[in-house]
Amino acid sequence: MTPKERAEQAARTMWGNDQASPWVGMQIEAVDEGQAVLTLTVEKHHTNGHGICHGGVIYMLADSAFAFACNSRNQSTVAQHNSITYIAPGQLGDRLTATATEVSLTGRSGIYDVTVVNQTNTVVAVFRGCSRAVHGHVFEE
Repeated sequence: MTPKERAEQAARTMWGNDQASPWVGMQIEAVDEGQAVLTLTVEKHHTNGHGICHGGVIYMLADSAFAFACNSRNQSTVAQHNSITYIAPGQLGDRLTATATEVSLTGRSGIYDVTVVNQTNTVVAVFRGCSRAVHGHVFEE
């Protein structure tokens, strides 16, 4: 199995067990070893009292991209610490894209950066996720 095939199988398996990401409206666009791209179109039920995309929805999109990237090697991996900085609001109708990229993987600890942009490539948020590998695998090889 190539690294890309492993990442795709891990994503299929995780997606099949993920109730939250599809429920909120996310889609997986691409995965590879240490990388993932997820999208979400901002709908009315994603907006807050200011009429913009709720920060928790943006965080959830970034966190899901992070999860697919850090589990791409078929090693069960969870978040240890995450942070997000909001740069611009997500607007109703925006197509948000979260691109997660592995920055570092040393032993059981990883660092991933996720950039969330809208359809005009305006940066909406930047997210840094720190992962920790735990016992087990996403799927049996």
